[in-house]
Amino acid sequence: MDKFKELLPDDFNENVIRLIGKDWMLVTAGTTSDFNTMTAAWGGLGFLWNMPISIIFIRPQRYTYQFCEKFSQYTLSFFDKKDRHILNYCGKYSGREVDKVKKTGLIVSQSDSGNVIFEQAKIIIESTKLYYDDIKENNFIIAELDKKIYPLKDYHRMYIGRIDHIWIRK
Repeated sequence: MDKFKELLPDDFNENVIRLIGKDWMLVTAGTTSDFNTMTAAWGGLGFLWNMPISIIFIRPQRYTYQFCEKFSQYTLSFFDKKDRHILNYCGKYSGREVDKVKKTGLIVSQSDSGNVIFEQAKIIIESTKLYYDDIKENNFIIAELDKKIYPLKDYHRMYIGRIDHIWIRK
């Protein structure tokens, strides 16, 4: 972790909408010997239950889903624009079929908490799962949104995690 400095959540001043929705992130769960990562452009950072939280969404058919189910923590990794090819690749291919680390050149490391981190990341957020729920067809107020986003009825699982650490590359 010597390439990173820790930042308190109160001092995190990034534009979260741009960071997640435009720049994207890797969602990773597991250990350095057993993990998967996937690109995500949906999620959030905020404050809930008197603590800073992260929110991620994963469809059940994604390989990363089983890792988020098995492990109690996950990381969110954000990259510089020059590394967009990593996010493109990790969003296009499944870890069931390819070695994403080998194909992208990601450098895997382990945080002090035991989470998988990538040395190329500019920001890493470590979270502990607190709550999950599945998106439900009957809860859509605007039915067209359900039809547009979920034509296959493969609803995301939402995980809310307590932000344990925010790391910024030095």
